[in-house]
Amino acid sequence: MLNVQNELRQPVSIDFAPVGSVCEWCGKPALQTLAVIGGRGHNECGYFCSGCGKEFIRIVASDLRREIPAETAAAR
Repeated sequence: MLNVQNELRQPVSIDFAPVGSVCEWCGKPALQTLAVIGGRGHNECGYFCSGCGKEFIRIVASDLRREIPAETAAAR
């Protein structure tokens, strides 16, 4: 298994999808299993083709940008 840090240093776990799996978003053959590690989406995962997998990672990074750290919220 490979862990990739997205632009906000939140890891996304990447592994091979089981043979015969289909992409959850478009229905094409799935190449990878992606799982979010940490943040609000912790342990959200699924099977994705290459294109949809890139979009999944982009969405995770975008969602993490909206989170406000507890220290910041307490200071307000």
